[in-house]
Formats: sequence, structure tokens, C-alpha cells
Amino acid sequence: MPITGRYVLMASMDVDPDKDAIFNEVYDQEHIPYLMEVPGVLSVTRAVAEPLSMMLGGEKRTMPMEGPRYTAIYEIESPDVVLSPEWAAAVERGRWPAEVRPHTRNRQHRLFKVS
Repeated sequence: MPITGRYVLMASMDVDPDKDAIFNEVYDQEHIPYLMEVPGVLSVTRAVAEPLSMMLGGEKRTMPMEGPRYTAIYEIESPDVVLSPEWAAAVERGRWPAEVRPHTRNRQHRLFKVS
């Protein structure tokens, strides 16, 4: 599906291996639904990093797996969305702040303007 919003926010992180199940459960069943209620959030897609080999310059190259394992891609209307009171409240709802966030690390957040 094509991106229809003007901005994309990527939130990437690793999670302690023994918390992987609760991380995925809470992300899918609570965190994303709460953030989808925020005005200006258009869609959310989750992705998990995998090893990559590809052809470049006529030869097969294997890329190192660097960076966080999990990424959520939020399609948003503007950067103001993530500064809103609704966003601030949504990221603190449910089990995420107490039961999941403390077990995440290597967190990276990046904003992209769609061109």
C-alpha cells in the first residue's frame, strides 16, 4: 500500500529476549490500537529485521545485521502529531510503560518527510 501521509516516524528497538512474547503481545494488542486513536496517525506497520544478501555491482553481498531488531513505521500527517497531548497520553497507556518499555534498549526514533 502506498504511503499517503506527509511524514513517516520510525521507532526501532531491541527487547530483552525473555520479554519478547509480552513485547509483541502488548505492541499489537494495546500500543498500536492506542496510537491509532491519536488524531493524525494514519497507519502503523511493524517489521522485524532479517539477514540480507543482495546483488550489488554484479556480485552477491551479505549485509551486516546492525541496529535494532524491531521497527514500527507510523504514517503521520505532520511532526506535530507526536507532540500532541493525545500522543503523550497514548504512549503512557496500558502495560507498555511499566511492563515493556523498561525491557527495551537500543531505541531509535527517526522522522522522515515523504517526498
